[in-house]
Amino acid sequence: MSLLEGLMKKMKSLKDTETTITCADGRRFVENKQGTHAIANTIGFVVDTKPDNTPALIITNLYLGSQDCCEESVLREYNIRNVLSIGVEPLYRYENIQYKVMECLDLPETNIKVLVNNCVPYINNSLSKNENILIHCNAGVSRSSAIVIGYLMLEHKLEYDVAYDMVKQARSCIKPNVGFESQLISLK
Repeated sequence: MSLLEGLMKKMKSLKDTETTITCADGRRFVENKQGTHAIANTIGFVVDTKPDNTPALIITNLYLGSQDCCEESVLREYNIRNVLSIGVEPLYRYENIQYKVMECLDLPETNIKVLVNNCVPYINNSLSKNENILIHCNAGVSRSSAIVIGYLMLEHKLEYDVAYDMVKQARSCIKPNVGFESQLISLK
């Protein structure tokens, strides 16, 4: 028996499998031995049913969190007077709270160094008045954590690893994207 014949015989004994494919736009397909066919559509993203509304205190007066932390009750509970939104616009703006929105895509090629430098004065202004500031993005994982790490590196003269560990200890889910990370490592 040739190698090809042996492989063909072995293939016949394999268990049938089925793969469900979900596209970003919510279209779903099942792929199996008979081919590919469409099934019921769904939404093209994971629904977040559990709010992430507890901001993490990084240093005195500086909090890091997700957009869920922008709820009025959370801002009041933590006495947050300033909100720095990275790449997302807050859904609501409340009285007696100052807002600044910085455009930023969570892409490795986004220049995070320039963004960090543009955020430092706003952060320092809040901290100099001894007011709490929340720095957030959508999930509080990549963009906002990169800003906080960069801030600690520039203003507190910390090395990347030290700043990263400090932020990670306060908010365990952080993970700046690979481009942000490499840029921050070289931040001076």
